[in-house]
Amino acid sequence: MNSRSTLSRRRFLIKGGLVAGLAVSADALALCADGKTAFSKKGPDIRFGFTTYTWGKPWDIPTIITNCTKAKAMGVEMRTSQKYAHGVELTIGARQRRDVKKRFKDSPITLVGLATSERFDSPDTAKLRQAIENAKGYLKLSHDVGGTGIRVFPNDFHKEEPREKTIARIAKALNTLGPVAKQLNQEIRLENHGSAGEMVNLKLIMDHVTHPNVRLKLNCDKRDMAGKGLEYNFNLIKDKLGHTIHAHDFKDTNFGYQQLLNLLVKNNHKGWILIENSSKVDDRVAALIEQREIFEKMLANALKA
Repeated sequence: MNSRSTLSRRRFLIKGGLVAGLAVSADALALCADGKTAFSKKGPDIRFGFTTYTWGKPWDIPTIITNCTKAKAMGVEMRTSQKYAHGVELTIGARQRRDVKKRFKDSPITLVGLATSERFDSPDTAKLRQAIENAKGYLKLSHDVGGTGIRVFPNDFHKEEPREKTIARIAKALNTLGPVAKQLNQEIRLENHGSAGEMVNLKLIMDHVTHPNVRLKLNCDKRDMAGKGLEYNFNLIKDKLGHTIHAHDFKDTNFGYQQLLNLLVKNNHKGWILIENSSKVDDRVAALIEQREIFEKMLANALKA
């Protein structure tokens, strides 16, 4: 293949939403068993996707697949515990789980995983135990419907105890869940959320986490830019990042999205950036397309840099 045809192939893949990365050769890609494109083995491979909170709340699974296909948001994370129209919750049975898995497998859309609200900071032993058991259930649910991981929270520090104790409790819960995630071939994605969610604290938590299936998930908010800034904070945790990141609005100039993409590309990151936008818009599919187009321009700039 000559250089001109290789470049044309790359442009086709980007426009089709299959591979978001000018620097990634099509020859470096392998296909998953279900026929969907796996992450490249070399170089950065950063893709645009969608999390159903909140634009996807009224969409059932066929609608999610249809709308994300139109928008070329090729990966989807589904929110749980919120009575969403897709109905993927702990209560669904084996038949429903198989149906969800088949719907995504037969579509061009990858089910990236589930966004739970489980958190592991509570000093209340019963609450903490329940959160861990719920997380185990969500890991099994994600596995059964064809996902690859679950989002969880740290979440808060408590005035009645030293921060170090809360950090140790969160890490212990994650270490308890790690072997379960490994057995189910899942990734636990700890998102920077709550007062314990700044990256300096996530680093301290991960210093105590021994299991490789526990990874970090950025939420692209002020926590990422706190203290010494985004680049400093990113470098603290860059080797612990998982395969999903939440972005809220690529039009928001208060967050350094271009800087983040530059850092991700420099770090040869592989994974999904999932839009989690709650802005009121008339046409959510059109708005999702707009977000993808901005993302692609920013990613192209990062790759050139």
